[in-house]
Amino acid sequence: MADRLTAAEDALLALDTAHHPNHVGTVDVFRPGPGGIDHERLAALVEDRLAYVPRYRMRLRSVPFNLAAPVWVEDDGFDLSFHVRRSALPRPGSLEQLREFVGRVMARRLDHSRPLWEMYLVEGLDDDRLAVITKTSQLLVDGEDHVDIGQVLLEEVADGGDLATPAWEPRPEPGPVDLLVQTAVETARDPFVLVDGVRRGVTSVLGTAVAVGEAVGGFGETIGGLATDLMTGARPPADSPLTGVVSQQRRFACAVLPLEDLRTLRVAHRCTINDVVLAVLTGALRSWFAARGQQLTRSQLTACVPMSVIDEDGTPSSLGSRVAPHLMRLPVGEPNALMRLHQVSYGTKAHKDTGLAVDARSIIDIAGFAPTTLHHLGARVTSQLVRRPHDLVITNVPGPQHPVYLDDAELVASFPVLPLTAGHILTIGVTSYNGEVFIGFNGDRDEASDLDVLAQCVGDALEELSATVEHSRSTRTPTRPRRRGDG
Repeated sequence: MADRLTAAEDALLALDTAHHPNHVGTVDVFRPGPGGIDHERLAALVEDRLAYVPRYRMRLRSVPFNLAAPVWVEDDGFDLSFHVRRSALPRPGSLEQLREFVGRVMARRLDHSRPLWEMYLVEGLDDDRLAVITKTSQLLVDGEDHVDIGQVLLEEVADGGDLATPAWEPRPEPGPVDLLVQTAVETARDPFVLVDGVRRGVTSVLGTAVAVGEAVGGFGETIGGLATDLMTGARPPADSPLTGVVSQQRRFACAVLPLEDLRTLRVAHRCTINDVVLAVLTGALRSWFAARGQQLTRSQLTACVPMSVIDEDGTPSSLGSRVAPHLMRLPVGEPNALMRLHQVSYGTKAHKDTGLAVDARSIIDIAGFAPTTLHHLGARVTSQLVRRPHDLVITNVPGPQHPVYLDDAELVASFPVLPLTAGHILTIGVTSYNGEVFIGFNGDRDEASDLDVLAQCVGDALEELSATVEHSRSTRTPTRPRRRGDG
């Protein structure tokens, strides 16, 4: 039988619209090895690894009369050249040009008639580098049976060898009668399938209202917003500085921090790396709001920070754990950097005290480059939050602290790009890798037109927090020299 979308996945599909495409992206920057890498080589590498991510060759097929949720079928017209694309930046190939390209690529919704992913090889970066940009629907990745393609593409050793791509033949696609029979069988086995069918009808109507509202604007846009609220109920509060009308265009910015500086702060203030990252982002947001001249009506923002937890029911998965939403307060109104860190650390303590928290070392030891999959899972659980308003989403995933490679090209930077949901103008993704912390900011192009300022504020916020360590060292009481005769 063909796999069918769950009710939650069906709602995600309905909410995947022109203004709110729900794909998760990654911007990977590489330094090519001796063999180099071009579009043909990248396509061959992807084709070689598709056997490990079978959904990347599947598309969604609707059931006649919309009696049940769509099912996954193998695409008998699968065209790898459509999904793996080639582009190049004009000279000088700066990071600013790459960010502009990322914003435009991520703004475009995926084609629902094909497998829901795209990959871009971007040549022409300065310093003889290249970038690989991926965008993948949240529906393709569940963390149990299906992972992100980035997790199987990157390896711990430089290869550059010959590829033995296995032959692939799509299974015959089920016809309309087959789909109706499958639906009837499922209904006979589980009468609640009928309830799901009714729920899906409501979801379909609401999803149509969202899409039509975005297309016509004005009063229709208001109706679409109400439909979105009925489906998710997770818009930011009206007084949030991060709320706004989301357009069809995006803006991308990024920042890089030395992991060693964060470790120094972790040791000095007896907290976690995650606490330090959240405190730095809190300070950066505070400075950004000040630069924008925004008067904060609240001293705290509510962030949805997905956390890895031990699966209580013991269900095996490819990751050995699952990701659960965690709402916490970011003290943007606190002027003292050290107090911000203490308040953030106290906020994450509740998660640590559950006994279900998964330590960073366990996450780093997951096979492959797991951050790409974990950012997907963070976006999924956030999208499924019902009636729990939050101001923004922040995912923070630790990655391997040694080089990984695409063929013989070394990965030198990896920036996550999380989707925007209704009313939210900003998302932040964080990946630590090989001694550095890479932060990706995805914002609405109009509402967050100065997103590069926020990226610059990150470095300032780290310096402000690092100064607390220097201050504590300079004010520490000197140790009295030991004298002869002291016991």
